Amino acid sequence: VPGVGHKYYLQFTTEDYRSRDSAGSCLATVLFEQGNSPPAVTISCVDTKDEKQIQEEDNKFYQKIKQQTKPIMANDIPDSYGNIEPALEPVWALAVVGSSKIMWEKSTENLSYSMAQVKSAKQWIRQDDFVEFDYTVLLHEIPTQEMISCHLRVIWLPGHPMKVKHFCASENQWFEETSGMESGSAAGILQEKEQNF
Repeated sequence: VPGVGHKYYLQFTTEDYRSRDSAGSCLATVLFEQGNSPPAVTISCVDTKDEKQIQEEDNKFYQKIKQQTKPIMANDIPDSYGNIEPALEPVWALAVVGSSKIMWEKSTENLSYSMAQVKSAKQWIRQDDFVEFDYTVLLHEIPTQEMISCHLRVIWLPGHPMKVKHFCASENQWFEETSGMESGSAAGILQEKEQNF
């Protein structure tokens, strides 16, 4: 787009984070405007996974976390062998969803990010219905191969947009965002089959 930036039209498939089953297909336009702002994304997806099933999985995951009498605390997810304990998969899933907001904000036409590891996770026991976690995550920057350390605070309730507050080592202030206007799913995370979007 002359004088504005570059616009891309994408078609891609998604898969369920845990089962790796096909979860649908999407059409998107991505506009990288000149400057350092995050890309403008318009997306439309057709899900193959039943919405009721996604809600049930979210609620099952949510109930499991809310029933904790002691806060969940964990380090190095996945471990140095790439393994994630089954009990920690939901903790990892929330970190993936929360960090996707940072990855979107920091991505440019020449830089992309993936979440490499949760260095630490701590649950906060709340008196209301929300679940809350503090994370320190490592983002893998491509193509520089640098690892960027970010701190996240994630607040989530099924059926509501996830709230994410973050600070990265390369930044000098906190940013508070929500992950979108639509409800997010922690149990049914969708990822592109291609690593680089």
